[in-house]
Amino acid sequence: MANILLFHHAQGLTPGMDAFADVLRGAGHTVTVPDLYDGHTFIGLADGVAYAQEIGLDTIEELGVRIANRFPQEMVYIGFSLGVIPAQRLAQTRPGARGAVLISACLPLGIYGDTWPADVPVQIHGMDADEEFVDSGDLDAAKNLAASTPDAELFLYPGASHLFADISLPDYDPEQAFALTRAVLEMLDRADGGPAGPAGE
Repeated sequence: MANILLFHHAQGLTPGMDAFADVLRGAGHTVTVPDLYDGHTFIGLADGVAYAQEIGLDTIEELGVRIANRFPQEMVYIGFSLGVIPAQRLAQTRPGARGAVLISACLPLGIYGDTWPADVPVQIHGMDADEEFVDSGDLDAAKNLAASTPDAELFLYPGASHLFADISLPDYDPEQAFALTRAVLEMLDRADGGPAGPAGE
């Protein structure tokens, strides 16, 4: 079974993030969901983004990396939107990564390395009319990653919701969230997570 670090989105560690982690745990995986916001959550995406900018995206990224260093290298990294920043960095730069799932965001390859590690499977999930995903360049980055990496999959879902897989938010789309979760579980079944890490936060 896989050992997973799941990084939350800009609205914080919502009940929906815990619910998603519980689904993965129910399939036998070990999941840690660190709180990068020190207990703060936000009803609206704009408020959450403003808080992240106040803290500093670099600070959030470095916190995610420091947390990862408490765990064995053989991890799968999952990020929702904002959480893609530490998840993608760790998957691309920390040796031993077993996989990555980037949800509703994707950074250009050149930020952390010119290529994606050949032995690290990656999935990118997003909605085809989500302005946050499509208009910000994330979709282009995702297409480039998928086209240039043998073990990369891009999943585009019909709809305009950004955080469509968080059951606690108005953006939640049960049909597409189910499809996303099924794809993630299939990838995790192929990933060797290695020995269990320390207790989650």
